[in-house]
Order: sequence, then C-alpha cells, then structure tokens
Amino acid sequence: MKIRTLRRADELVAAGLVSADRRRAVERVARRYAVALTPHVVDLIAASGDPVARQFVPDPAELRTAPAERADPIGDDRFSPLKGIVHRYPDRVLLKPLLVCPVYCRFCFRREAVGKGGALTARELTAALAYIRRDPAIWEVIVTGGDPFLLSPRRLKAIVRALGAIPHVQVIRFHTRVPIVEPSRVTAALVAALDAEKAVYVAIHANHPRELTAPTRIACTRLAKAGIPLLGQTVLLKGVNDDAATLEALFRALVAMRVKPYYLHHADLARGTSHFRTTLAEGRALMRALRGRVSGLCQPIYVLDLPGGHGKVPIGPCYAEGLGDDSWSIEDPAGARHRYP
Repeated sequence: MKIRTLRRADELVAAGLVSADRRRAVERVARRYAVALTPHVVDLIAASGDPVARQFVPDPAELRTAPAERADPIGDDRFSPLKGIVHRYPDRVLLKPLLVCPVYCRFCFRREAVGKGGALTARELTAALAYIRRDPAIWEVIVTGGDPFLLSPRRLKAIVRALGAIPHVQVIRFHTRVPIVEPSRVTAALVAALDAEKAVYVAIHANHPRELTAPTRIACTRLAKAGIPLLGQTVLLKGVNDDAATLEALFRALVAMRVKPYYLHHADLARGTSHFRTTLAEGRALMRALRGRVSGLCQPIYVLDLPGGHGKVPIGPCYAEGLGDDSWSIEDPAGARHRYP
C-alpha cells in the first residue's frame, strides 16, 4: 500500500514517530499549527528525536509561548498592501500564490498562516500581478508562500510568463522546500515551467546534511542543468545543526550539488519555537568556527530578521576593529590579531 502524507496524531503514533502517551498533547499542537510529513521525510527519520524528526514531528513544547514570541514575528502583515503581496523593500516584493506546503516545519515563522488557506483565486492573483506591474521600482519578485513548487507546472508557467512580461522585473526567485522533502515533484515539466528570458533563481531550504538524499541531488541537478542558479537557505536550529561539524558537512554538500549557501537564518520569534532558538552569541561563534575551515563558496551570511518588520540584517562576527589612529586591528581565521595601516 502506498504511504501517504501523515497529518494526524494517530497516524504519527501508528508510524512510530510519536509515543502513545504524547498523542493527546500532539493533537493539541495539530489543532493549532498545521502538520504534514511526506513519505520521503518519514523514510528519512531514523529515530524519534533525530535531526530530521525534530524539524517535522510535532512536539508538545510548541504549546509554550515565550514572552517575546509573536504571531507575525517579522512583520509581514505590516507590509502587505493586498492579499498575496509583501512589499518591505523598495526594489523587491514577495508574491505568495498559495499558503500550503508539502511539509510543515515546526519552527516556521509563518506557522500561524500556512496550512490554513489554499491558493490565491484568479482575481486575487491578477490583482497581485497588477500591483507589481504598477510599481517600476520593483526589480525582483520572490515567489514564496507556502511552497510555490506545489503549484502545477501549468500554473507555475503562467506566473513566470506574467512576471517575465513586466519590463522592470529583472529577477524572479522561487523559495521552496520541495527538492528536499518531495523531490519527485521536480519533474521535467516543472523545470520547463521555470524557463524565462529573465533571470530565474531557486532558493532551496535545507538544514541538515541527511536531507541531501540521492533523489534530492537528482532534483537539484535537473534544475542546475536547466541553467537555473541555486541558492541554499538554512535556519540555525538547536538540536538540529547547532554545531560546526554539521554546518560544515551541510554547506560542503550543498556546494557539491551546485547550491550556493546564501543565508543562515537566526530562528525567528514565532510562537511556540523557543526550544529551537540558539543565542546570537552561539550563532556568531559557529560562523567564526567555519571561517577558514571551509571554502568561501560554503560561507552563508548569518542574518536576523528584525521583529516588527524592520528588515533583515547580517549579524555575523566582525574581524576588524578601528584603533583610532587610522590603523586597524584585524583578526585572522585562527584568532590572532594583526595591525593593518
């Protein structure tokens, strides 16, 4: 019998991913936040509590909200002039054609919204595209959601064509988890739907080297061979990848798959996610550990999305300190300091 996506607490118990005594608590989590584990993800989980399970299996800890946590941790709502659009920066917008994902990450910053609505209606999508068309300052459109790779190739192609026909839009970027959690969806038809005269990028979300399976490598190779540049996005997560060896293995493996590590995100202040967050000091120490240890190709930018919608800022360590006499003290990758005129 073909295994289907798991969505309910009883299904997780039957699959051995949740113990029977935690079923009630997991049911309460599932009533509040969407749950989905694809068969591909289920096959990846070696044991309860492993780095893959921690990302996708609901945990009763999600029912605890820390004082600083909020429903809209990065202020999307403040910059949403109409449904499906977030316009925080002058030269780029988010286009969210749907709020559905193949899986639901337990640390997601949009966890209050995803899984509770479908795709934009034809009228809503037309209005969103008209908004982009009216503003000549919009240079890049980031198609996100939800996961846009859940759309049919026909609908993806229609979005790419519509955006490609807007003269001032020069870059179209897709954010997706599909190549990691449901790589069979990356078909020749999906790849063909992304073909455009404009630059099309695909940013892939991966957090642990075990997620980079053979089917995932095939999916990424299919995209890369079509001439689509691939970027990697990773969230720093306690108990998943908060050690230098894991991050090194992940970023090396991504680069070997032609995926450039782009951002390492500090975990956002989404409600019920405090058990995932490291401190900023821990994140900076990890970035220091990677400097000089892996190629520059493997170095992402460590970033924090400021609460309240104030934007994304780099928060990695700084290696230069002004000495006040037109000279600088520069720290090398080994931690030694050198005077620079």
